[in-house]
Amino acid sequence: MAVSSASGGLVGRQSLAADTLTAARHLIGARLVMGSGPEARAGRIVEVEAYVGPDDLASHARFGRTKRNSVMFGPPGVAYVYLVYGMYHCLNVVTEVEGRPAALLIRALEPTAGLDEMRSARVRWARARSASRGSAAVERATRRVGALPSDRLASGPGLVCAALDVDSSVGGMDLCDTASELRLEVGLGDEPMIVATGPRVGIGYAPEPWRSRPWRFFVAGNASVSAAGLSAPPPQAEA
Repeated sequence: MAVSSASGGLVGRQSLAADTLTAARHLIGARLVMGSGPEARAGRIVEVEAYVGPDDLASHARFGRTKRNSVMFGPPGVAYVYLVYGMYHCLNVVTEVEGRPAALLIRALEPTAGLDEMRSARVRWARARSASRGSAAVERATRRVGALPSDRLASGPGLVCAALDVDSSVGGMDLCDTASELRLEVGLGDEPMIVATGPRVGIGYAPEPWRSRPWRFFVAGNASVSAAGLSAPPPQAEA
């Protein structure tokens, strides 16, 4: 499979083998690419969350190794995909050395290629989710997605997967392999993005200090950051 024309190469596996908080900074600004050629869909990563080791009481790894989270214990650069609420797939990039369960949740992309394909995928997903509520609900969902600004097509973890057609079949895929349908690339000429940090989102089940750890990394002011990120307290900016 050919690497997309905007690519300057793949994200290095060694950068993902670093400690997860360092790997998060490497991943911000990288491109997540699905497919190749004119049908390829891609976006720059503008928001991630870190889940680090079995001691992190917000992480799936807090339960030890299970069938669900076993991919987290694998080598860096592979995809860990899980389903929440029976409807939202979430994509994570495994980090750190093999055997150490850690990962970065991809929370938002800034679309850069295949915008029409992303919108079509979002429409299919929205229509499927609305089908049980009748044809009027399906049509409302279709109109809503059709009216979205392009920079909001992948502005949340479930929406990233919907826009790229990521599901459980992607689990375990090597994102640092040119032959993979889904992969992490560095774009030619991409400007570095300034990284800000804040608390993770949606982990009310976790006790302190885990709930307040500033382990969400994002591009402050970027229009594609998730709604939760946009409403968060003022971030701490980092170079």
